[in-house]
Parts: sequence; structure tokens; C-alpha cells
Amino acid sequence: MHQMLFTIGPLKITCFGVMAACGFLSASILLFVNRKSRDISADAINDLTLYSIVAGILGARIFYVIQFWPEYRNNYFQIFRIDQGGLVFYGGFFAALATLYIYCKKKNISFLGVIDLVAPCLAIGHAFGRIGCFLNGCCYGRPTTLPWGVEFPQESFPFQAYPFEKLHPTQLYESAFNFLLAIALVIILRKSKTKGITAATYLITYGTGRFIIEMFRGDNARFMNLITISQFIGIILIAAGIYTFFISRKLNESVKEPDAK
Repeated sequence: MHQMLFTIGPLKITCFGVMAACGFLSASILLFVNRKSRDISADAINDLTLYSIVAGILGARIFYVIQFWPEYRNNYFQIFRIDQGGLVFYGGFFAALATLYIYCKKKNISFLGVIDLVAPCLAIGHAFGRIGCFLNGCCYGRPTTLPWGVEFPQESFPFQAYPFEKLHPTQLYESAFNFLLAIALVIILRKSKTKGITAATYLITYGTGRFIIEMFRGDNARFMNLITISQFIGIILIAAGIYTFFISRKLNESVKEPDAK
């Protein structure tokens, strides 16, 4: 855990903020590099990058503040301090997805083609973000006796929740998972011409991986000691991925030309 990178006078640069910036930058570069795989113009990519980043940050922060409202109701200024952490991936995901859908409808661009491009970008951006979570001390795991368990400093939230115990580094689990997923998605994107397949793969794979990783999380409340909110949303993502897969296959078959006679 290492929250503060350096300070310049009153300016404080946090490790979480740097990792978030690395995530946004890498996602933007990947989006631009892969755009030809779905025939999306450079101008459209610039617009999509701007709108999705703004919507993603707002959605992720709003979802976090709602989830932990007691921490902010007496200090409204802290709501805007995203440099200190406090972003919920699913909030940003759904806000950015809705924004992309509206944009594609207005510009008459294939929504399936766009989310194919966005899928590996989400994965790599999320991978950097989870490293930031580890350095910030949020999204921590449950106690473990495994040799790679991490003991956080006494002033941290993980220590307050589990004093003097080693915890699963769930942030790094998810980071490694997302890096591997990003590589796999880029390969699928460039090899498959069927729009929607890359996005479907992301939804199913990430939903499954997140559901499993949540079993090792120590900071999320569980409904009736069964599943967390993130696990429930993970199930929804898996279902959405299966639906997207069949829709993309159906659309692809409908545009195929009849066999020559």
C-alpha cells in the first residue's frame, strides 16, 4: 500500500490517480489502434473516448457515493475527491454503456461494432485501476494463510477491518485477470469479423471472473450471507453476454449473401 506518490506544495499526486490516468491513456490508445477492425472513423473514436471517459467517471463516482453515503453526507466536498479513490467499476460501466448507445443511435454507427472495440479497452483500463486500488488500500480481500497474503498498515481501512491479519490481494487478482482478458479480446477482435462476439466474450468472461474474485473480497456486504452486489451484477453480465452472442450470430446470418448457384 502506497497512497501518496509525491507532493508539490499544496498539490498531492496519489498513486491511485496515476494508475487511473494510466488506465485511461492505455484504453484510449488501444481504442484508436483497433478502430479499423470495426471500420470506425478517427473522429468518432475521439468523440467516443471523451464521452465514455466523462460518463464513466461520473457513473463510477455516483455509484460509490450512493453506496457509502454516510461517509459523505456531512462533507460534500469529499464527493469530488476522486483522486483519493472511491470509484465503483459497475457504475462507470453502465453509465458509459448508456452514453455509447445514445451516441451510436444519433450517429447511425453500429453499436455492436463499437462495444467490440471498447471491450478490450475496459479490460486494460480496469487492470491499471485495480493496481491503483491495491496501492490505495481499497477493494481488499478476506483473511488468508496463503504465502502471498498482504498485511496492510495500521492506519488503513483493511487493517481496521482485519487487524494484524494477512489478506487476499484481490486487487492484484483482478488486475492480472483483466490484463490477460484484454490480450485475449484483442486477438478475438482482430480475427473475428462478426460484430458483437468480442463484446459477448468480455461480458461472459468478466462476469464469471468477477463473481469468483468476489468470493475472496472482504469489504463487500453479502445478501443473507450469500452473494454481493457485484456478484449479482456479474450474473446479469453473463446473461447479457449470452444474449449478445446469440443476437450477433443472428444478425450475422441475416446479412450473409445466399450461396451462388
